[in-house]
Amino acid sequence: MTGREDGKENDLFFTCSLIEYIARKTKNKRSDTVDCLGRTAIEKIYDLADVYHSDNIETVSDEFIEKYGLKEGTFDNVSAAKYAVPSYWDIGKIYKRLILGISREKRISVIDALFEAYHSFVTDKIEDYNSSFYYDAPQNFLNAFLDGKIE
Repeated sequence: MTGREDGKENDLFFTCSLIEYIARKTKNKRSDTVDCLGRTAIEKIYDLADVYHSDNIETVSDEFIEKYGLKEGTFDNVSAAKYAVPSYWDIGKIYKRLILGISREKRISVIDALFEAYHSFVTDKIEDYNSSFYYDAPQNFLNAFLDGKIE
């Protein structure tokens, strides 16, 4: 391990942040963005995150949007927000922690856990910037996912 966190954890953080960035840019739900990119692209982003992370995220996002034909959607949770909007890096960190927890608890690969996380009801709560859910403690996201409810 070099630095404060494992390199693959940082790669996951970048992957989740890029998904968030692309989803905001194309005005799509995060689950739809993940589906449109597909497993192959997500694995590529994760495997090459250290390379992509050294480039401009705008350029990287445009490359994936064009290559995988992501269309403009109508989901604009940024414009709908009444309060300060968390950065795509902030949301990337939330998903990174959730995915690592799912992977650990269910003993599945990080990529499988990523697809489970983005297709869970927890994503709808994280996407709602008018709620305070995305400010919760990291363990609360995982507990909500595992319990199937928010307490």
